[in-house]
Amino acid sequence: MLSNAMNRRTFLNGTLTAAATAALVGTATGAHAAERDSSATPLTGPLRIDTGRVSGVASLVSGVTVFKGLPYAATTAGANRWRPPRRADSWTGVRVADTFGDICPQQVMGSASVTMSEDCLNLNVWTGAASSREKRPVLVWIYGGRFTGGYASDPGFDGAGLAAKGLVVVTLNYRTGAFGFLATPELSAESGHRASGNYGLLDQISALRWVRRNIAAFGGDPNRVTIAGQSAGGASVMHLIYSPLAKGLFQGAISESAGARATGDPEIAALAASYRTLETAESQGTAYAAALGATSLDALRALGSDKLMAGQNANDTTVSGPVNGNPPEFRPVLDGWVKPWTYEQALAGGHLNDVPVLAGGNKDENGASPSPTVKLADYLATAEKEYGTLADEFLTLYPATTDAEAGQARNTSAREGSRVSVNLWAAEWARTAKSPVFTYYWEHVPPAATGPNSRGAYHGSEINYVFDNLYATNLPWTDADRAVADTLSDYVVNFVTHGDPNGHGLTRWPAANHRLPITMEIGDRFGSLALADAAKADFFGRFFASQKRW
Repeated sequence: MLSNAMNRRTFLNGTLTAAATAALVGTATGAHAAERDSSATPLTGPLRIDTGRVSGVASLVSGVTVFKGLPYAATTAGANRWRPPRRADSWTGVRVADTFGDICPQQVMGSASVTMSEDCLNLNVWTGAASSREKRPVLVWIYGGRFTGGYASDPGFDGAGLAAKGLVVVTLNYRTGAFGFLATPELSAESGHRASGNYGLLDQISALRWVRRNIAAFGGDPNRVTIAGQSAGGASVMHLIYSPLAKGLFQGAISESAGARATGDPEIAALAASYRTLETAESQGTAYAAALGATSLDALRALGSDKLMAGQNANDTTVSGPVNGNPPEFRPVLDGWVKPWTYEQALAGGHLNDVPVLAGGNKDENGASPSPTVKLADYLATAEKEYGTLADEFLTLYPATTDAEAGQARNTSAREGSRVSVNLWAAEWARTAKSPVFTYYWEHVPPAATGPNSRGAYHGSEINYVFDNLYATNLPWTDADRAVADTLSDYVVNFVTHGDPNGHGLTRWPAANHRLPITMEIGDRFGSLALADAAKADFFGRFFASQKRW
């Protein structure tokens, strides 16, 4: 196996070389893993946490222990449904944490074999620490899934790879769909805050409080916690950045393919990041209850979870983004308590948890694809609808005279517009925050996404590489994939450790700067990338500034 430093050198000034690819064998473990005392035995327990003693089991990576299914809050069934999470019950004896906990009620996609119940507020911890006296940096992962599903035990989130590089990794379950984001006037009235609809976010905050109280037992540092997530998980990260209830619970944030966009970007409307007003959410919740025949909150709480799941994946047809259409109906709420401010208000007023942020998106999402099929007439009509009085300027910058040219123009404009949007958000952040922002653009295509029906660098395609856990997913990974995962995860480990992704042997990742219109390209190549040419960047800046602010 080549050393991690040698792996990195192949990326310093461009694409991985064929010779280096051929030389790479096995699963790279990274500099942080190499620096560990390989003779040390990782913690297995029993360890003492605030609800009792626990012991863990061997993970998928040698030298790392996993503690599965630890409850961080009580069941959410019955009278606890649509209430803030309550403290988990204690136990006697030693709890053997060898089984993942139940996932929260949802319509599970694919063939996953999972157990589901409303007693689902549990989390998992991976650690390679040999002693509770160690103070390793902590990564807390929040899953995506449009706020309608997802679960912490998904193999794609296996934390052993990052734990082998020196982190303590936590993945958590939170309520989604109607269970996590229902709002009604009755719920608001009983809350004591005139607020409802953000139970899923309250779950995440509760889990972070559990981490603060207990992570030291696993060799983690409660004062070096980074929250991270993708899609709705990345949007959750942004909501927590702006929530006063999460103050002091984390020291860094990673938001992948989510809400770190210019506050005037109309595409926010289509994404999980497009919050609802309390008035809208209560109205939608009342209609949802009526459709179920429930005329009171007691009646809603008496319904079986299967009945509540029936309509919880509905789209919100009251709002729409120009590319991605409608967002999910059940999603976070501008409730005045968990989420008191709009994005614009939070950024302009400095109402935020001022921590280093790493944020960006993928090449083939937000309307872009490796094989676009766009009719010229549709492309022209969409430009007129989306850009209005600026449509002629847009079509001059992104011209097309054939269907093929229309597809390529849509791809280019979607990709460049997204990069500019993230950079403009970083500029808004910098007006009141002191902590740096590091932006990125992921463009590596996983092996499952290649071929004639390729999805390219699709939404979520970076996750296995971020976790350095290719071993956990049954895909035909190549040595080049392993090298990408090794390098990218080193950046992640550095960011969680120091609040800066840069480190010895890695290509420099520049902090965002509105005077320097670049981002960090990651994947096949690691290095600076222009957002767009000056005229296009200026166009998107003026367009976003002319739109409704979120």
